[in-house]
Amino acid sequence: MKATFNSWDGKYRQPFGAIQAGTSVKWSVAIDEEVQEVTLWLTKINEDDMAYPMTYNSETKMYETSIRIGTSGLYYYYFNIKQNNQYYFLQRARDQFGEAELTQDSTDVRTFQLTCYDRQVPQEPWYTQGVVYQIFPDRFNNGNPHGEITGRKKNSFLYATPEDTPYYIKDEHGAIARWDFFGGNLKGITQKVPYLKKLGVTVIYLNPIFMSSSNHRYDTQDFMKIDPMLGTEQDLQELIQTLHDNKMHLILDGVFNHVGADSKYFLKATQDKNSDYFSWFNFIHYPDKYQSWWGVTTLPEVNKHNKQYVNYITGPKGVLAKWTKMQVDGWRLDVADELPMEFLRAIRDRLQKENCQLVIGEVWEDASHKFVNSEFRPYMAGDNLTGVMNYPMRNLIINLLQAKDEAGEISAMNDLEKLVENYPKAFLENCLNNIGTHDTERIKTVLGGDEELVAMAFGLMFAAPGVPCIYYGDEAGLIGGKDPDNRRCFPWGKESHFLEETVSMLASARKANPALVSGKVGFVKIRLGINALVRYNDREIVVYCYNRTNEDVDLDASEMRTYCLPEMIADLVRDLLDQEVIAKKDFLLKKADMMEKEERK
Repeated sequence: MKATFNSWDGKYRQPFGAIQAGTSVKWSVAIDEEVQEVTLWLTKINEDDMAYPMTYNSETKMYETSIRIGTSGLYYYYFNIKQNNQYYFLQRARDQFGEAELTQDSTDVRTFQLTCYDRQVPQEPWYTQGVVYQIFPDRFNNGNPHGEITGRKKNSFLYATPEDTPYYIKDEHGAIARWDFFGGNLKGITQKVPYLKKLGVTVIYLNPIFMSSSNHRYDTQDFMKIDPMLGTEQDLQELIQTLHDNKMHLILDGVFNHVGADSKYFLKATQDKNSDYFSWFNFIHYPDKYQSWWGVTTLPEVNKHNKQYVNYITGPKGVLAKWTKMQVDGWRLDVADELPMEFLRAIRDRLQKENCQLVIGEVWEDASHKFVNSEFRPYMAGDNLTGVMNYPMRNLIINLLQAKDEAGEISAMNDLEKLVENYPKAFLENCLNNIGTHDTERIKTVLGGDEELVAMAFGLMFAAPGVPCIYYGDEAGLIGGKDPDNRRCFPWGKESHFLEETVSMLASARKANPALVSGKVGFVKIRLGINALVRYNDREIVVYCYNRTNEDVDLDASEMRTYCLPEMIADLVRDLLDQEVIAKKDFLLKKADMMEKEERK
């Protein structure tokens, strides 16, 4: 018996991917012989399994059923086939792009996922069509006339030169004894806007800028003040104005899960139980034992269910309101998976009232089926986050470029396919793609210092669905291992012109080709080390093809295997790539106009 189902093929499932609540979904299964019965088993998280008999359609020669999905949430499904009084399970095949396979082993059935959301998240064209640049403010540029350092901090040190390698000085307990600084500031960022604009950057995302003790500033002392070492509110206003004058935008980092142990909030709480801030924290033994972020005592956790604290952040005169009124364009939320859903909704509500539609959460996994303490987190519902930092994209790009065999490459492509299928389209297009951040090793270091491979990593990031985000210095060829080595100072005057030109070219291509922003996705497998990512819409096809082998290759359409592409599009992609010569360690970005192709037929 042969049974066929493919969640990417409209013949078997309609509509594709994530759906809105109230939508009817049609499932169809093709079986090459008559069977006793076929059943769709559909399960919503935290609810009982539901069985839906499938009826044979003599016209389509498939077993079919249509079900209206009434409420949002996370669903899983598979098919059960009864034949000769034996039961078979049609489950998701491993790394096969939505295809299914039969098994009689019921112990661990691999289910398909169905994401259901309440409403679409808003999309801001300036963001979805843009290119983001992440800046760790202390390490980018000092804009003071002679490199002066303002707002110097006690018990800290300054590096002698920008070329110095970051280093932590720790005490006998392993805690940071002296924080280290290079002296980057807001004026320095404003000064480099022309550089970023030439690169093709349209949005800046800043790591925290509020008053703190550390160089990373995730240990906030006062949410209502700019860190003096970075500058003043006027400096921030000048940066925002300069960006807007250049049709660029700004995203700030909101760190609302914890504060610094030397913050005004925590200090007052430990000094006086009658303080307004006492209830903000969870003391285990007052005042010296308290709940902190991952046990780091310098980062006491805030009680995010405390109404006073929530109002301090999300109220009409709160933190978000103050800074967003300065025309900040969006927010990224640190450790979003540790913030209660009610808090996330309150943040989203406040930002909407301030006419700010962008709320990106730090979530490291596939956010469509994220659980925290065994509780499902409905990030896709449409009423909280509008997107997430897309760390799975980084992982699959690295895996694709480091794969030892074709099975490894297929697995990486399949990981991207799952994101496309699991995420609502607008949500996925809002996700902040990255190949490196302040929390990861530098991409050039990960890829062994090979700048051609780094260029391919950039190419894949720009070609994939989502908004590309460049971690400062990656386009300059900056290296670095784990924190703090990944936070080196920008190498002004020693940049990699090859990588800068690569990024500039990719940014221009993204701006010129709408398919790279909102097009559908497909894949081409040619041979080990040579693959392509396809984006297409009703008007154009854009193909990003790379060659990481040590030889120049003549592409041959007969060798190409396409995945997740309609037959017509697959044929056009083969025509587009056939007889192309793709050079060693080079990449290819090709475009076909669908209207021209249709006219030629």
